[in-house]
Amino acid sequence: MTTPLLRVTNLHAGYGRAEVLHGITLHADRGSVITVIGPNGAGKSTLLNALMGILPSKGAIEFNGVDVSALTLEERVMLGISLVPERRELFGTMSVEDNLVLGAFRQVRLQNKQWRDQIEVVFNLFPRLKERRTQLAGTLSGGERQMLAVGRALMARPTLLMLDEPSLGLAPLVVKEIFRTIDALRHTGVTTLLVEQNARAALETADYGYVLEMGEMALHGPASDLATDSRVIDTYLGAARKKEAA
Repeated sequence: MTTPLLRVTNLHAGYGRAEVLHGITLHADRGSVITVIGPNGAGKSTLLNALMGILPSKGAIEFNGVDVSALTLEERVMLGISLVPERRELFGTMSVEDNLVLGAFRQVRLQNKQWRDQIEVVFNLFPRLKERRTQLAGTLSGGERQMLAVGRALMARPTLLMLDEPSLGLAPLVVKEIFRTIDALRHTGVTTLLVEQNARAALETADYGYVLEMGEMALHGPASDLATDSRVIDTYLGAARKKEAA
């Protein structure tokens, strides 16, 4: 049996004395897409921030066979973990291409002389960014900003890419494009951990899923099984999907 790229065991995290996550356990196999779905306030963003090292946590976080629980955010980035936050955190007064160049910090630190080649990889994934390479990031549409945020994270050539609500506030057609890209990433060897409220799109794209409710994992299993689970259908997918599953 191969060792999962990411293995999280009994993770507790929160803000000050307010614990949000109560003993979370999950794993992500190499090259797979894993999704965590759940309602607002369930702790999904807290989970990603704890895994990234932005928030302090208790429990075990193993990445690529190494315990990273005590490592800083910067050290986790250098090991190959990238996070695209919900707010995207782009540099609005800089061009699309300059934002991408900043994302290559890890590769520059690793002295990879071919780091600029990754820009073309990103442009192949998101042709619209290539068209707007000289445009200021702050003038992009919401969908384009999300593409740029994902592209900037990919400039680091991460082994694990974590996405926090990538479909939030986007038009349906743009959401489809974002999820097509997430699906394509599995063929590049990148492991993706996707946190989403759009449960239908997430489960259609992911290999394995977790349902997070009130800081605890309520359900988990292959994404295709969760998509037909009556509890998931009733709570997250709606009546239309229930008819499909019948």
